[in-house]
Amino acid sequence: MSDKITVTSPLLPPLEEFIPYLEKIWEKKWLTNNGTYHQELEKKLAEYLDTEYISVFSNGTLALITALQALRISGEVITTPYSFVATTHSLWWNGIKPVFVDIDPVTFNLDPEKIEAAITPKTTAIMPVHVYGNPCDNKKIMDIAEKYNLKVIYDAAHAFGVKSDGESVLNWGDLSILSFHATKTYSTIEGGAIICKDRKMKQHIDDLKNFGFRDEVTVIAPGINAKMNEVQAAFGLLSLNYVDQAISQRKVAFEEYLTLLGDVDGIKLPILSDNVVYNYSYYPIIVNSTLYGRSRDELYNHLKDNDVLGRRYFYPLISDFSTYRGLPSSDPSNLPNARQISDNVICLPLHASLSSNDIAKVANLIINYRKK
Repeated sequence: MSDKITVTSPLLPPLEEFIPYLEKIWEKKWLTNNGTYHQELEKKLAEYLDTEYISVFSNGTLALITALQALRISGEVITTPYSFVATTHSLWWNGIKPVFVDIDPVTFNLDPEKIEAAITPKTTAIMPVHVYGNPCDNKKIMDIAEKYNLKVIYDAAHAFGVKSDGESVLNWGDLSILSFHATKTYSTIEGGAIICKDRKMKQHIDDLKNFGFRDEVTVIAPGINAKMNEVQAAFGLLSLNYVDQAISQRKVAFEEYLTLLGDVDGIKLPILSDNVVYNYSYYPIIVNSTLYGRSRDELYNHLKDNDVLGRRYFYPLISDFSTYRGLPSSDPSNLPNARQISDNVICLPLHASLSSNDIAKVANLIINYRKK
């Protein structure tokens, strides 16, 4: 893979700096169960992310599943078909019926104008996604949630460090869930977190991720094993020292793409808002086959044939997978914007180790492949 330009690359802190962390783990012989590094990581992340309470998890999917348990969500939950499958799988594993609503064609987020029509007496919550780190329209979503007494759980897997109007988007809703997977801007190799607003809820979440144990002899609920181990936590602590630099490097790459691809007919580039602090997690382009002269898949395969491994995030739609295809809300006529974006999107390589030569190669492949 060394000669290929991959869509993402993990943020790896210097190995020589990680070894002392490992040596301390070996010395203490405390590998999991709320160890020193676990506790320190939660404290440092809360400070960095400007959130008051955070509970770290072994992965983001278990964090999603546990968040729904913590709020005792049941019945139906309104969500987006344009996301990674973990969003909806977390509902399915909790016996909750997902109800898909179409997306905004500009932000790719859940369209608030479509939510009310999908609410039924069985609806208990809304689960929006900050797609590619673009903040959702929180005000409209919360207005609807308050009107109908619904909980809001944000899948913020892409939104590490993202702020809107000076506020961390992770503080929105009842709970927000992060992913620290190796592909993300910030990583603990595998990992995730739940952000909540009070100590009582954090305690409940901490109990649930440890089988429901409150103390040695008390189980307060049927919990799950979703604890982050000390190796992951140590990796995360060290990576925090380098994440700002990585985001800055991603921003440079993002802006180079904007410059090189800004005048290519048929290629729609990301639109940024002045009031948002981004983490530059993804670089999605939308291919208009009529103007570009090639289909999305033709361009995708052309890039791949030339060792550029973009990804069609998110294709197919979650609603197209066999588990969800039979749901009434999965009807294609219900999701025209999501389908149009899904059928035409490519996320180009974007990560901290991407060079200007790499970006120029990707851009030139796109520019020169256009059928004039």
